[in-house]
Amino acid sequence: MKLLILSDSHGCIETMEEAIRGESPDLIIHLGDYWADGEVLQKHPIPVYQVVGNCDRYRTAPGQTETICCNIEGVSFFMTHGHHYGVKMGLERLYYGALEAGAQVALFGHTHEAYCQKEGELLLMNPGSCGGFWGSYGILEVSAGEIQSVAIYHFASR
Repeated sequence: MKLLILSDSHGCIETMEEAIRGESPDLIIHLGDYWADGEVLQKHPIPVYQVVGNCDRYRTAPGQTETICCNIEGVSFFMTHGHHYGVKMGLERLYYGALEAGAQVALFGHTHEAYCQKEGELLLMNPGSCGGFWGSYGILEVSAGEIQSVAIYHFASR
């Protein structure tokens, strides 16, 4: 299963649409900022998981999902925007939160900087901001309980 991971779109719908057209994913994950951008993705016949970001406080109804813990093709995921885990100051809180949740993959945004690193048995991935010319997004392929491939792409280089 091919996952398209987006974050911090901040109204840049066209770049998200470009990634969808170019990648033909099986699942889309939007990690916040802006919630309405994630809702636009719902028009596609592709499942969408989304969480709220710090800029969504006054843009969504109260009680929207801030963290998703789920299993996709046998791989356990922890998805969050990252602001509640202080990811701009370091990844330690996110790392331990994801481990506590039993995750194999922690997906986050908020910093607008792409990051993909395996720490022990946990893969930490921030697709960066998909907004603007220098935007980026992540692709993660999983099947049969295994991560098959992971990559971050920048729109300017595609």
